[in-house]
Amino acid sequence: MRDFIANLFFGGSCFVCRGAAQALLCAACESELPRLAGALCPRCALPSPNGAVCGRCLAEPPGYDATTTVFAYEFPADALVHALKFRGELALAAFFGKVLLNEIREKSVNHVIPVPLSAARLRSRGYNQAVEIARHVLPGKIDIDICVREQDSTPQMQLPWDERQRNVRGAFRCRRPLVGASVAVVDDVMTTGATLDELARTLKRAGAARVVNWVVARTLPPS
Repeated sequence: MRDFIANLFFGGSCFVCRGAAQALLCAACESELPRLAGALCPRCALPSPNGAVCGRCLAEPPGYDATTTVFAYEFPADALVHALKFRGELALAAFFGKVLLNEIREKSVNHVIPVPLSAARLRSRGYNQAVEIARHVLPGKIDIDICVREQDSTPQMQLPWDERQRNVRGAFRCRRPLVGASVAVVDDVMTTGATLDELARTLKRAGAARVVNWVVARTLPPS
């Protein structure tokens, strides 16, 4: 079956190096994916001594309570994310969903909510990459109707870090109560965390008791 899927989508070649492969990636390229390692803050998934909650999260607690992520947003993981997000390579969503599911320890959530796109962005792209990833994580708990994005704001990647929080302020709205619910939010990339912070605060205003992030890749600060 793996050979069939690889041949169907990529002609049996690795998505990164185009060498022979029995899956989306050859063994060599998969081993080069920049998996996050070392001690990370359990809340924002940035490096933190001994894996304790970092100083920033203590000083300015974000709306979300925890973050699970798999890769550093570096080559070749960033190239794969771009291929899914901007080139419609939807087969990569299954790969991302599988590796993300393997990292998640806290699966007892009531709702899995992919970060919503605005109606205009969804029409333009034709799909929501966060939804496609979530389909391969906990598909039975996905709810794409609870929360909507009302503002078609400037893409976060086009803005300086200090402007991203303002850019997404008030961007989301919950359509129904979430009193006491535990919610997992799925996204492809976490950079400053501004979008996830705003969405978590929106979910908590609707009554959610706990909000966690399940994210494929995390942008790390310069070393």
